[in-house]
Amino acid sequence: MADKDHGGTALPVVAVLGAVLSMQFGAAFATTLFDQAGAAGTVTVRLLFAALVLCAIARPPVHRWSRIEWQAVLALGASLALMNSFFYAALTRLPLATTVTIEFLGPLTLAAVLSRRTRDGVWVLLALGGIVCLGAGHGDGLTAGLDPLGVALALVAAAGWAGYIVAGSHVATRLPGSALSGTAGLAGATAIAAVAVLPFGIVSAGTEMLSPTFLAAGFAVALLSSVIPYSLEIRALRDLSKNVFAILIALEPAAAALAGVLVLGQFVDTLSAIGIALVVAAGIGALRNSRPRAPVA
Repeated sequence: MADKDHGGTALPVVAVLGAVLSMQFGAAFATTLFDQAGAAGTVTVRLLFAALVLCAIARPPVHRWSRIEWQAVLALGASLALMNSFFYAALTRLPLATTVTIEFLGPLTLAAVLSRRTRDGVWVLLALGGIVCLGAGHGDGLTAGLDPLGVALALVAAAGWAGYIVAGSHVATRLPGSALSGTAGLAGATAIAAVAVLPFGIVSAGTEMLSPTFLAAGFAVALLSSVIPYSLEIRALRDLSKNVFAILIALEPAAAALAGVLVLGQFVDTLSAIGIALVVAAGIGALRNSRPRAPVA
C-alpha cells in the first residue's frame, strides 16, 4: 500500500514541478521576443493564442452566464491583463528571476493576510529581507543595476497576481454548479485579457505581430506559459494536498533563476541566491496555511 501511495503522489508532484518549469521557461523564451515586438506585442500574442486554445478546450457557455458570473469573469480577466502586462514590462528592465521574486510578494502577502494570524506577517518580513538581498547584489550578476521603474512594474504585477488569486477563487469556489466552471471561467477571462491588451500590442508592435515567425514563437510561449502549466496544475490538484502544492508553487522564483541562467545567461550571484532562497522559504511558510491558489494562466 505504501508503494502505491508513493507512486500515486509522485505523478502529481512531477506535474506541478513541470508546470512551474514550463511557466518560467515560457517567460524566459518570451523575453527573447521583445526586440521584435516589444513587451506589449509579446504579451498580446501570448494571450490571444492562449485564449484560442483554452476556449477550444473548455468551450465556455457564455450565453448561459448570469450577470454575476460575467462580473466574476471580467474581474478575473482584468487581473490577468494587469498581471501579465506589467510582468512583461518589468522583464524589459529586470532579470527574470528578480522579476518573478518581486512578483511573488503578491500571493505571499495575500496568504499572510488571509491567514488572519499576526505571526504570519513574519513571512512577509522574511520575503522583504530577500528582496533587500536582491537589491544589494553586486557585479555582473542577477541584480546589477536594479532599475527602480522595473521594481515598480513588478510590484504592480504582484498586485495583479494577488487580485487574480482572489478573482479565481471566487470563480472556482463561490459559483458551484453554475454554468461557469473553473476551466470555462479561465478561458473567458483569458479572452477578455487578450482583448484588453490588444490596443497596446497594436500600438507597440504594429504589423510585427503578423510575422509568421513571431506568431509561431508566440504560440509556443502561450503553450509554455498558459496551456501546459494550467493543465498540469488542474490534474495535480485532484491528488495533492494544499500543503504539498503550496510548497511546490513556492519554488517559482528558483525555477525562474534556473530559466534565466539556461535561456538568457542571467547568472545569479551569491547574495541574490540568498535573497531568492529567503523568498522561497517565506512562500512555503505563508502558502502552506493559506487558501488554495488559483491556477495561473
